[in-house]
Amino acid sequence: MWSAAINRALEKRAGGDKIKALDDLAEKLLAACESGDLPALKELGDRLEGKPGQSIDLGSDPDRPVLQKIVREIVRTQNKDG
Repeated sequence: MWSAAINRALEKRAGGDKIKALDDLAEKLLAACESGDLPALKELGDRLEGKPGQSIDLGSDPDRPVLQKIVREIVRTQNKDG
């Protein structure tokens, strides 16, 4: 639904020319970056390079060790007779 709302808003801007509306918004983003707007710079970096992956720290807290259990189980299927 959010994408549809954005598409409708873009249609309203620039007389229905979505490409021009997007170009205008891209120019505003670049202008914000040039003025040193950190959230704009972050957004630009995320758009150009992709968002950095989230790291998950497992096992660095000695009070909360990571518990692992590996189970190997052989299951035999029963034949029709029993």
